[in-house]
Amino acid sequence: MDLYDSGDRLQIFPEESSRMRREVVQAEMTSEPRGAVKGKPQRDLEEDVDELVHLYGLEDDDELGDEFVNVNTPRIEISEYSPYMMARREAAMEQRDWRCSGEAAEAEDLSFGGWGSEGQCQDLREAYRYTHGRASEEYECYVIPEEEDEEEAADVFCVTCKTPIRALEKVLDEHKEHEVIPLSKALESAKDEIHKNMYKLETQIIEMENFASHLEEVFITVEENFGRQEQNFEYHYNEILETLAQKYESKIQALVEKKKERLEALYGQLVSCGENLDTCKELMETVEEICHEEKVDFIKDAMAMADRLRQFLETKTDVEISAQPALEDQNLDFSDVEQLLGSINTIPAPSAPVINPQAPNSATGSSVRVCWSLYSDDTVESYQLSCRPVQEGSRGKDQAEFTMTVKETYCSVTNLVPNTQYEFWVTAQNRAGVSPASECAVYMTAPSPPVIKTKEVRSCEEAALICWESGNLNPVDSYTVELTQAETPGASGVTESVVGIPTCASLVQLQPRQSYTIYVRALNVGGPSARSEPATVHTTGSYFRLNEQTCHPWLTVSEDGLTAVRSERRTPAGEPPPSNTHFTRCVAVMGDLIPVRGRHYWEVEVDEHLDYTVGVAFEDVPKQEELGANCLSWCMRHTWAKPRHKYEFLHNKMTPDIRITVSPKKIGILLDYENSKLSFFNVDISQHLYTFSCQLHQFVHPCFSLEKPGCLKIHNGISMPKHVTFY
Repeated sequence: MDLYDSGDRLQIFPEESSRMRREVVQAEMTSEPRGAVKGKPQRDLEEDVDELVHLYGLEDDDELGDEFVNVNTPRIEISEYSPYMMARREAAMEQRDWRCSGEAAEAEDLSFGGWGSEGQCQDLREAYRYTHGRASEEYECYVIPEEEDEEEAADVFCVTCKTPIRALEKVLDEHKEHEVIPLSKALESAKDEIHKNMYKLETQIIEMENFASHLEEVFITVEENFGRQEQNFEYHYNEILETLAQKYESKIQALVEKKKERLEALYGQLVSCGENLDTCKELMETVEEICHEEKVDFIKDAMAMADRLRQFLETKTDVEISAQPALEDQNLDFSDVEQLLGSINTIPAPSAPVINPQAPNSATGSSVRVCWSLYSDDTVESYQLSCRPVQEGSRGKDQAEFTMTVKETYCSVTNLVPNTQYEFWVTAQNRAGVSPASECAVYMTAPSPPVIKTKEVRSCEEAALICWESGNLNPVDSYTVELTQAETPGASGVTESVVGIPTCASLVQLQPRQSYTIYVRALNVGGPSARSEPATVHTTGSYFRLNEQTCHPWLTVSEDGLTAVRSERRTPAGEPPPSNTHFTRCVAVMGDLIPVRGRHYWEVEVDEHLDYTVGVAFEDVPKQEELGANCLSWCMRHTWAKPRHKYEFLHNKMTPDIRITVSPKKIGILLDYENSKLSFFNVDISQHLYTFSCQLHQFVHPCFSLEKPGCLKIHNGISMPKHVTFY
């Protein structure tokens, strides 16, 4: 792009500049060295050109483009989308007509009367290059698109698309019909949602940790019991094997001896039988030989043989088997083995268990979780857990006891009294008997839920004062206030918790113009109680009730605590006796404003024909004096004496001279602690009535007085009107 094109350049150089241009052209035509003009030194020419550039503000690199640059910069990058170029094009469009008419004449003239012709622009550029010793060929110019401006930051949040957008997109873009909220509000909502989810996760983590602890206890107990049984079985098994081995050796030895004895008897009988058989064979052979002899020899030998045969036959031969082959039944005596087998289940009685101290958060209002353990190798079949309540001066004596049987080393005991101490002890038992009792341990149930005093809840735009009753006969350790922000319908979860509160009241810091649901829990060593019944708090304006304890006997406070009534009935003669807590002379009542410094605003609805006094006073204002009659109260008093209305702004019995022409029917009161001021307004016409400058060294309370029968109605918990914010 040529930044000095004739179509885009205004006529801005004066006529007196023509001399230098002519000199530069002449020097170029005569081929004189660069940077010098005929009859003029190079330094003078350089000074003239620099003066010309400075005169018309062209020394800026960005404005001169690729011509007037730093000598050390060999290349220039110029954006066609830069603000300068955009302005140049707009100016060119507006002035194109009148410039075109003068371009022809300017082209014929060698003066610097304008930048209309391309030759003039070229000559000026060349002159500047010569004076700086640089040639135009040494430069290159690139046109690059300028980076787009950074996107405007999002300032609103589209609820429908759940994405941050710019406010302009709400009007022009697809978000036109969508619901949008301020980005800060969306950020707070997202933070609250994260806090709610974090609280749920913390609760779930605690529950899972407790459950894991319970499982671990069960796991350890089962592992220990089965480990002891395994050791017992192994011991008895080895003992039985040893006994059986002894019996085996004994029986085998007896069988070997009996076998030897029987075989020896059979062998002796077999030898005897063989000898008899040989004798018989010999006799037979001898007899046969005698039978073949002669008669004489036969008779001789036969007589001798007969005697021999008679003697042999008379000898008794044992032909019965002395040892029968059949085996005798061997009756094995396993009575001792059976006794050993029976002794496997015969284990000693367990030793006394050890009951554990109470773990944090292990109780509810009606139950506690009791745990114990064994520090021995005893085998236990069951436990007996005993319990009785603890009372002052009678611990462990004359108290009803109840016992339950459990299999594990823990037990959840139910149907107990809240916030009460109980004494527990445990015994272990198996087939052999019952162990001694453990040492006693005292456990405590969680407290009952507190009861919020909704009538005593006070609030302003920055805080709320919550009061409650303990709900427990015995003292508790502390209280916790839980705040749930009810900004969106169906919102749930705790957004904030205030813990460690020692008393039954707490001043809680809140966000302005929000609605909160308040819960209170009581805590002791056993854990937290259940939530109390909820109370709703609005941080729009200041909210308070009339304090009936300060009320004059002739006044009546309504059920909602926002209306004071003095009836028409005949009042008793004489004044009530003096008191330091309630008014006795002035028929007045005080409001219970939250003790928070800042700005508090409320309105009082009055009857223009009623005698009344409204204002503020310290808590220790004399109850026997009129409001405004001392230095401890600041009040606006109205007295009606037909047809005249009298208004006084009283402090220490003094009032300024002020005339009020329009009688207010609703009076706005602004208490400003920061500026120590008390202002009164006519609400209906947004009129400022009067402002006190007060020395508020301590907190004050609204006060209201009725001099005649009638009523005053208080309106609070309302936003501060715009006309009030200026005071």
